[in-house]
Amino acid sequence: MIDFAKVNAAALSALPSLLSRWLPDGRRAGGEWIARNPRRADRKAGSFSVNMATGRWADFATGDRGGDVVSLAAFLAGTGQAEAARSLADMLGVR
Repeated sequence: MIDFAKVNAAALSALPSLLSRWLPDGRRAGGEWIARNPRRADRKAGSFSVNMATGRWADFATGDRGGDVVSLAAFLAGTGQAEAARSLADMLGVR
């Protein structure tokens, strides 16, 4: 059984380093991480953003969005949420 809340809490506290790793061309702008969407031919940063306080994310050009870091990890990796949560838990040492 995966404790999604526990994984999300750990991921949220590590979010700046996770975003630097997952979206290295991004930058912090206030409370948001603004980057190009690596899942499409996004030429410049602007429409894809992640809220640094909540982990909510959206690509306003495509309508893709999610409410937490696990859903972001799943989206970026092209996997399901359970697989993304397990991967994040392993990466962050969440048991």
